[in-house]
Amino acid sequence: MKGSTNMTENTEKKDESDACGCGGGSCCSGSGRWIWILLALAVVGVLVAKNSGKKEATPVAPVVAQVKALPRLVDLGAGKCIPCKMMAPILEDLKKTLVGKLDVQFIDVWQNPDAGKKYGINVIPTQIFYDAQGKELFRHEGFYGKDDILAKWKEFGVEFGKNPESRSQNPE
Repeated sequence: MKGSTNMTENTEKKDESDACGCGGGSCCSGSGRWIWILLALAVVGVLVAKNSGKKEATPVAPVVAQVKALPRLVDLGAGKCIPCKMMAPILEDLKKTLVGKLDVQFIDVWQNPDAGKKYGINVIPTQIFYDAQGKELFRHEGFYGKDDILAKWKEFGVEFGKNPESRSQNPE
């Protein structure tokens, strides 16, 4: 029976040393155990740091932004072309007074020659009128005054509410 007692004692010792499940090898002896402890602490530290700035997730209904399609006026020209320079204040005025009603864009074809090809222009300035769905409605080559632009939109049934201050900017 003496042998059986030793066997029980040996089994108990093995069970104690097998706490990490490695079979009592080098990881459970001396510095090996500390490596596992430090590794576990590092993982916990990373997880805590990763989640420290996060608040408890609160279910939120998704926000769906309604983007209203606007009619669009694209003016293709160049910054140094005389008629284009005359168009610049008109375009800026339309941008400011018709914000949220008309999308006004200027494209400098001397700085972006591919745009001229894309839009198929022959002369600058060229103004292209698009409806809210992106269909081209009208194209004009050369200087085009503010009153003419607003009248053309009106022809297409696009009214901007109160007419922006009307200043004739047609050259004479």
